[in-house]
Amino acid sequence: MIGVANTLLLVTLLIFPIRSAAQEKYIASYAGFAGFQAPLWAAKDFGLLTKHGVNVDLVMIPGSARGAQAMLGGSIHFGQIDGTALISAINQGADLVFVASSLNKFPFSLVAQKNIRQPKDLAGKKVGIVAFGGAHEVSLILALKEWNIPRQSVTLLASGPAANRLLALSSGALDATLLAPPETGEAARMGLPTLAHMTELKAAYFPMNAIATRRSFLEKNRDTIKRFLQAYAEGIYQFMTNKEKGVALLTQRMKQKNPAVVDETFQYFASTLSSPPRMSHEGMRAAIDMLQQRSPETKFDTNVGKYVDEQIMDELEREGFFKKMGGKS
Repeated sequence: MIGVANTLLLVTLLIFPIRSAAQEKYIASYAGFAGFQAPLWAAKDFGLLTKHGVNVDLVMIPGSARGAQAMLGGSIHFGQIDGTALISAINQGADLVFVASSLNKFPFSLVAQKNIRQPKDLAGKKVGIVAFGGAHEVSLILALKEWNIPRQSVTLLASGPAANRLLALSSGALDATLLAPPETGEAARMGLPTLAHMTELKAAYFPMNAIATRRSFLEKNRDTIKRFLQAYAEGIYQFMTNKEKGVALLTQRMKQKNPAVVDETFQYFASTLSSPPRMSHEGMRAAIDMLQQRSPETKFDTNVGKYVDEQIMDELEREGFFKKMGGKS
């Protein structure tokens, strides 16, 4: 009887933290319906958050500035978000921190009207971006600089979600816009030319799809965040290595009925995502430099460690979690 009692006690102690974590509900945000949102969708829809004992609901919050505000206000606990607004906020002392990143390059392509054949033709034209203050604006400004096109010669318009911008482009309301799969495939089928791929910029590295949280939340809920990152990393790996699951996920989440569009989106992001989801220091430095150029009156701390806490990712690496995830001993 004593042996049975001890065994029951041991089992209780082992499963209690998981049950406790699952009883507490957390909220994680994603920023839209493009294919690069797949890592968070995969963690949720593949049942990996449940597997690792974290009860998480997902909400969509467009734009990094809004996501940062929601995190600071405590209405969400995790954000899958681009780095722009958060870097500025953290530099000013905000209680925020990055803990991982699943996409470290701009995934956009610049698509234009048929009469615009090269980047220099953008002078005097209207270019649509999702919103100001995010990765869209940053990538376009970097591209204009690389092409020696004066920023002032191009009118940037905050034009909302990708579907809206593609419609505006096709109707002539915009001269060009930034798109990512699946909309890039749709644009090509409409005969709209692609002027450039942002992944080919010299400054292509950027914290595009980073996981952020409040630093105070990290300090008090380290085990919860570790479980979250385990589910997140495993979701990325399964998405990248299991096409059937990845395609089904994108079909459902993007509400996309065209198999060709879904396949194109999967192929693009399955080869672009970062596994394990490590933050690119090169991308962080590029983002900080860009923000410094935009706001020369503000002094930005160039130490990546001010913005990123990699302790949990390092711990998972030491424990062999990423190797086990891939079936390696």
